[in-house]
Amino acid sequence: MTDPAHLEDAGLVSPQLDGAHLGLLIPAALDALGVHIPEANATAARVQIPVPDARHVIVVLLDGLGHYQLDARKGHAPFLRGAESAILSAAFPTTTATSLALLGTGKAAGRTGMTGYTVRNPQTGELANLVSWEGAPSPDEWQREPRLMGAATKAGVEVTTLGKPRFHGSGLTRAVLEGGTFVGVPHLHDGVDAAISAAARPGMTYLYWSEIDAAGHAHGWQSNEWVAALEEADGQLARLARGIPDGAVMLVTADHGMVDVVGAPRWNVATNPALSHGVEIVAGEPRALHVHVAPGIDAAEVAARWEAELGDHAVVGTRDQWIGAGVFGDVAPHVTARIGDVVVAMTGCATVVDSRTQTAASLQLAGMHGSLTPDELYVPLLIVA
Repeated sequence: MTDPAHLEDAGLVSPQLDGAHLGLLIPAALDALGVHIPEANATAARVQIPVPDARHVIVVLLDGLGHYQLDARKGHAPFLRGAESAILSAAFPTTTATSLALLGTGKAAGRTGMTGYTVRNPQTGELANLVSWEGAPSPDEWQREPRLMGAATKAGVEVTTLGKPRFHGSGLTRAVLEGGTFVGVPHLHDGVDAAISAAARPGMTYLYWSEIDAAGHAHGWQSNEWVAALEEADGQLARLARGIPDGAVMLVTADHGMVDVVGAPRWNVATNPALSHGVEIVAGEPRALHVHVAPGIDAAEVAARWEAELGDHAVVGTRDQWIGAGVFGDVAPHVTARIGDVVVAMTGCATVVDSRTQTAASLQLAGMHGSLTPDELYVPLLIVA
């Protein structure tokens, strides 16, 4: 059995929560603006992420653009290729809700409770989707850590958030990115125009774009569609870099990478008694699963059975083992029940699905993420001054 404390034995890597990680980006940006808030150790963050002094900082997050995917397709991204400054670590699981919470609060999932794409809501016993916010309670009740953008706004920073109009006031936005003014931008070129306009004034702008991730899920990151989405982002961000005034700094990063799963080993909990027996509900995503066992069932026995079934395609452990390995960071008492009794991180490109709770469309995704392969965990950082 591969102990979660020794992930490297299975080709996985632990989140670099003591090093340069995604949660340090906004604190470093605020320190570059000369803003110091008690919610963030900004000076220490800037040691890891050396953002130059600035009047305005633009933070761009390209959903789904892992460091290794960018490196493999760098010929299609001349601007991003030439500007990559460092590599950052995401947290576990490597999924959007967890990573945006890390970015927006500086804290890993053990504090924010953003422990997966779906999470078992302890109040109802049902699945809560932390992207759509379906099945989850109020954002303030679920995510209790201070939002860095809100703290910056209270400190007098003009904060502008740019994203697709449907994200305005969403549960996820309120939970982790609340603060400042939200401006809906239907297309990336609209976001670039708005960011250039905002950069004329002192402050901070956050621009989120999802199309690279969407193309990867639908077609795989090695597809022509993914390359087209990368090329569009590269061209628009090159235009943004040309358009920002002196004294403005642009930071570009991502929330996670991706692996292509078509043709890789796959198990379905719904049709596999070795996986379903004694299991009440499975949360998370096909690359990182939270297995909640039925009352009276021994979690260690379920973990051993899952490990025997999945073999080298997964690292399987109990909740206590994974918490002890530190992959969730410091875990608050109210978050513990949101972590599975058994946690599973898939290796290679393998997946475990559950057709009882997943939609038919989600079962057909070509690209996925969530686990701790380098392809999923490491994201690029570009610093453009």
